Amino acid sequence: MAPRTAPAGPTDPLVADPSRTLPVVEISGTPTARGRQYGEAVRPQLHAALAYYEAAFGQSAGLSWDQVTDRAARWLGPVEEYAPDLVEEMTGIAEGAGVGLLDVLALNARGEVIYDRSFKDMAAPPHTEAAPPRTEEEPPDGCTSFAAYGEASGDGHVYAGQNWDWRAGVADTVVMLRIVQPPKPTLIMQVEAGQIGRQGANSAGIALNANGLGGRFSDAVGLPQTVVRRRVLDQHAITDAVDVLCRTRAHIASNALLTCREGFALDLETTPAGHGWMYPTDGLLVHGNHYQAGVPAALAAAYRPMSPDSLIRVPRAEQGLRALRGATGPDESLKIIKQAMSDHLGHPESLCTHPDPRRPPLKHWATLVSSCVDLTTGDYRVTAGTPCDRDYQHLPWNLYDGPYGDAR
Repeated sequence: MAPRTAPAGPTDPLVADPSRTLPVVEISGTPTARGRQYGEAVRPQLHAALAYYEAAFGQSAGLSWDQVTDRAARWLGPVEEYAPDLVEEMTGIAEGAGVGLLDVLALNARGEVIYDRSFKDMAAPPHTEAAPPRTEEEPPDGCTSFAAYGEASGDGHVYAGQNWDWRAGVADTVVMLRIVQPPKPTLIMQVEAGQIGRQGANSAGIALNANGLGGRFSDAVGLPQTVVRRRVLDQHAITDAVDVLCRTRAHIASNALLTCREGFALDLETTPAGHGWMYPTDGLLVHGNHYQAGVPAALAAAYRPMSPDSLIRVPRAEQGLRALRGATGPDESLKIIKQAMSDHLGHPESLCTHPDPRRPPLKHWATLVSSCVDLTTGDYRVTAGTPCDRDYQHLPWNLYDGPYGDAR
């Protein structure tokens, strides 16, 4: 296969154009129809994502893109068995974008391919001074998630959101996706083009913010995170969303912070070997990329946080978000959240993350999206990059718009 043209290089496009906004895409109909609409709408971004990951896998692991898709193929059977409709949707995406199904599957399982126990020659983390041996593990998506309500929310609203930190080179592939899929809830998510799930909220008033955790477990094949997260947001009740997380076996460890409109939040540290859980303290809960509920027994003997900056990001976010208690209305609350999530202690790998010029360009990290969802009103806001230097983009959709908004 001829190599794709890689994106022009992470010269921090997020800072280069602070006025940029995220594309918005709405899809509806059957799974295949939704997929085709999606693929057609994001064709340029999806091809850019494939080009980036082809270059990144080639540099970090010496893999051709054909080898990456060959490895991703191992998840096709499990996904088809668990969620055949999502395979139909991915097939439609491939048709709409003019690529192969395995290309789309690889974008949806990129974390699993990177992190699979049987592929130990994968890249070393960027959070090191010098490139270590390839037996080192690739760090998970760096994210700082929060839920605030009750005592933690001065205006009485329920807030959920996060800073989503990942490779700066895919910044221009991120889109805001609205999926109308009756009788399931309508979803709004921030995703890399071609992905069927990541983090977002639904018309049942449930928000999901997710964070990578790290750690290698068994070789058994589990479900990709994009599939698990999509199924969580497909649920009408918080109990059913928790049931998905507890009864499905994901391939890699990931944290899931669930918040619901009624004023409740639960954090689940999900791993192939078992789960831990946490509840808010006085209505505030913040989670990063290290195990906070307890290190799993399978990792305990040698565990070290794979994203050490998470140990700083979490308390800094908690400190900033405590100011929400004094907010007198949603406008003030939004300003406080933006300020808290713009913290630069430890810059560039701070709560608001910027590319580190000491790292190779393909391994530059940045906050791709800072999100804030008001589950009380249904207002969904995002930044197209680092929150320190841009305003929140108010999405054109309300969570509870339309005939399938069932949380009013």
